[in-house]
Amino acid sequence: MALRKLRVKALLLDLDGTLVDSTDALKEAGKAGFAAIGFPGFNDDKIAFEVARRLEQDLPIDNLFIKFRIGREVEEHFLPAYLNAYYSAVISKSKLFPNVKETLQTLSQHFPLALITLRYVVREQVIDELRHLGIKKYFRVVVTALDVEKPKPFPDALLFAVEKLNTPILECAVVGDSIVDIQAGKTAGTKTIAVLTGLFSREELEKQKPDLIIKDVNCLPNFLAKRTQNDFYASYLGHIRNLGGRLHEHKKPRAPI
Repeated sequence: MALRKLRVKALLLDLDGTLVDSTDALKEAGKAGFAAIGFPGFNDDKIAFEVARRLEQDLPIDNLFIKFRIGREVEEHFLPAYLNAYYSAVISKSKLFPNVKETLQTLSQHFPLALITLRYVVREQVIDELRHLGIKKYFRVVVTALDVEKPKPFPDALLFAVEKLNTPILECAVVGDSIVDIQAGKTAGTKTIAVLTGLFSREELEKQKPDLIIKDVNCLPNFLAKRTQNDFYASYLGHIRNLGGRLHEHKKPRAPI
């Protein structure tokens, strides 16, 4: 049976959990956070990972710490220490998932690539990391959460990227491991591809109804085809019919991390 292929002209890729494994940095963040609330040397990886998941979705984290009998310390001490440690460690602790460099080389020969990260850092810091990892040359555009007023799950970062790529948003696909990647793509009108290399389960991602769910980015070349003009017109009409409802769903701003 032939594989179902998505027809696109450009790819908008997430970073953490999609191209790089940053779980070691999250573990370091957890240790720093617990030290800041009076538990030096202690860490709970499950809590460290769950904090990251909730911050991405703008969900509260206080109830994760009930057993520690703390209140305001979570916002005042744990969270600042956690975020500072994460951003300090992520450059040195993150590592490419296996074969990602080769896959990006293949993809870049057929599609312009943009990298869109939810990290709240200046773009140059991410570019330096990509250069260190040996993958900077594959990306024409890099966008961080600081480049737009409202980052993912809002579509602003995607729209910013496609303007730089000079490619219509409806001819692009978002690739990411997170719920907010899929939400941003659907609101913007792109194709959406979820990968199972991050912090979210298949069941959680399925609820967002992405166009595809694949094991990892190395599967992408098998599921993509170049888009034609007729494909564009068909998807444009479908998007116009659905756009009103999607904008209504996201009309309330959510506070970023």
